[in-house]
Amino acid sequence: MILRDIIKDCGVIDVKGNLDVMITAVTDDSRKVSEGALFVAVKGHGANGHAFIGKAIEAGAAAIVYEDDEYSITEKDITFIKVASSRHAVAIIAANFYDNPSRKLSLVGITGTNGKTTTVTLLYQLFMAQGYNCGLLSTIANYVGTRRSETANTTADPITINSLMAEMVEAGCEYCFMEVSSIGVEQERVAGLDFKVGIFSNLTHDHLDYHGTFAEYLRCKKLFFDNLSSKATAIINVDDRHGEVMVQNTKAKVMTFSCKGLADHTCRVLEESFEGMLLRIDGREAWTRLVGRHNASNILAIYSAAMALGADPEETLVAISKLEPAPGRLEVMRGPKDLSVVIDYAHTPDAMDNVLKTLREIDRGKELICLFGCGGDRDRTKRPEMAAVAEKYSDRIIVTSDNSRTERTEDILEEIKTGFSPAGLSKAIFIPDRKEAIRAAIMFASKGASILLAGKGHETYQIIGTEKRHFDEREVVSEVFKSMETIEK
Repeated sequence: MILRDIIKDCGVIDVKGNLDVMITAVTDDSRKVSEGALFVAVKGHGANGHAFIGKAIEAGAAAIVYEDDEYSITEKDITFIKVASSRHAVAIIAANFYDNPSRKLSLVGITGTNGKTTTVTLLYQLFMAQGYNCGLLSTIANYVGTRRSETANTTADPITINSLMAEMVEAGCEYCFMEVSSIGVEQERVAGLDFKVGIFSNLTHDHLDYHGTFAEYLRCKKLFFDNLSSKATAIINVDDRHGEVMVQNTKAKVMTFSCKGLADHTCRVLEESFEGMLLRIDGREAWTRLVGRHNASNILAIYSAAMALGADPEETLVAISKLEPAPGRLEVMRGPKDLSVVIDYAHTPDAMDNVLKTLREIDRGKELICLFGCGGDRDRTKRPEMAAVAEKYSDRIIVTSDNSRTERTEDILEEIKTGFSPAGLSKAIFIPDRKEAIRAAIMFASKGASILLAGKGHETYQIIGTEKRHFDEREVVSEVFKSMETIEK
């Protein structure tokens, strides 16, 4: 593709060199530069791409996009393009290079603290089940039709996003459903994408290690809706007090949903158990295999999105009844002594509150054990809050490790401990080793108890220091169940 076409609308300030050169690839990683590539020097939080321009040139880059005034140009055979923001430019360049694939798809993005993965996964399942070829970009995995690939971030970098969407277009996909994180918005990873629908789920404390303040976190979420076009639809959860704030400056058409009051689309929970819920959505009854009132909101969000995309209400509700929960979201494992071990990704106070409240409502009167930890090198303000939530609902609490990263697990546990009252501390024990903690929770649970393993969900690893170690809670639970069955025999 010709360089002149690739840099269109990316905020060019100055050009030195030939814009009619043919570009073979686009990258912001100097290690991935090949002969004839365009290298975009992005100023990141961890590294400054300008420091790697020399390496990119040595590797055969035909053109360089940069923003730093201090960078001195000495090479004559390479085209240099100065832009106002290389972070913004790389997103627009990626979209142009891959021929703006988002414009050829019905692109649906969801943002919010909790529920993003569940909602996009269910939307993907819903539309695939109705015969549409779809793409999915999520925390758990990316899909092009039925082909799966692993993912590293909730919202990938713009080159990866546009590359995958181009594959979706090539594969004949009509829809793409993607998670949109606040960090992804702030870093302009979704700039240049043409969203047809944007969904807001909820907003609670998270990622304050990155954003600094809740107000900044909210601003980044809101920015997603500010940037929607007048042809798009913004779907907001008005049960969350921040819902109306999200669309104050949007140009998109606004649609509302609620499980508590009046809205364009409404839902009420009629029955619930570990097997699922009976819902009334816009006056029609529908069954779902998902559990928990927060999932009633997620179901209503996907129903609202389907309506915005022109789907038939009756057919949508029938398809909803067949949907499977996202991996690691209220995933129940049954075991000896009539135990129910529930694996859930809940890693914020609000998410854990929702899950524990659900378990308490379903298994009234039975013992409820909560096992959780908090990630290292992440938002520290939520650590005592998680303790307070666990104390509120649980009969017994086990505090353990999560992804400790470069922090000492013992230090994290000490910060969590500050959130307990004396009564809460009396029913809490601290076991740093998560495998031993899970074993203890199951072995000492009373008959018929429910045990929540919160925080890991779909993850099959733990990050200790800088090492990613295999750790699958399902395997640990299965091992403990087998040992209990052997003892019983």
